[in-house]
Amino acid sequence: MQNIQHVFFDLDHTLWDFEKNSDLTFQKIFKINDLSVDLHSFLEVYRPLNFKFWKLYREEKVTKSELRYGRLKNTFDAIDFPISDTLIYLIADQYIEHLADFNHLFDGAIEILDYLNQKYTLHIITNGFEEIQTKKMVNSKIYHYFEKVITSESVGVKKPNPKVFKHALEIANANIDQAIMIGDSIEADINGALGVGMKAIHCNFDTSLVPNNLFISVSSLLEIKKFI
Repeated sequence: MQNIQHVFFDLDHTLWDFEKNSDLTFQKIFKINDLSVDLHSFLEVYRPLNFKFWKLYREEKVTKSELRYGRLKNTFDAIDFPISDTLIYLIADQYIEHLADFNHLFDGAIEILDYLNQKYTLHIITNGFEEIQTKKMVNSKIYHYFEKVITSESVGVKKPNPKVFKHALEIANANIDQAIMIGDSIEADINGALGVGMKAIHCNFDTSLVPNNLFISVSSLLEIKKFI
């Protein structure tokens, strides 16, 4: 790709291994609260519910507080585990508090950031909660790679809303034809970026996804070197 000067990354599920870190966080907070929850059964239900709630959150159909409560309440109900609302709210707070205690990155994350950082200005665009995203990057030792960190909460709307990408381009002082977005979500990252005229690379770490000829897909972070 020619003329690229600015590379915008998504964070969760792209660089930062959200599922692994999230699983470890639940293991920790269940132990803190002495909850005899079968972690495997909980996660089997929680993961798709969390995905569903995040989609609703992107679409402005649930609030941040509704997401944080609802994904837990629905999971505990589904596995028939009795728990009070008070404890659910406590776990929701503890989850955010402890999520950045675990900082597994996807294979090749540091290597690709080192490689790109020599050539381009790097930024983050994330829908994740503002109070935790910077902490994740600092604790996983990748924060210093990024010139600008744009959260959807700071913009007031979420990816794929074009306002997020236009705002990111503006504060990064980047022209659309010199910018590329790299992320795991076709809906939020890829279609959102393409919709405003940016280039995009899809991180397809889920081999069950069908390849799409409308954009570049990579199955590992180091494959990005082939294209930029």
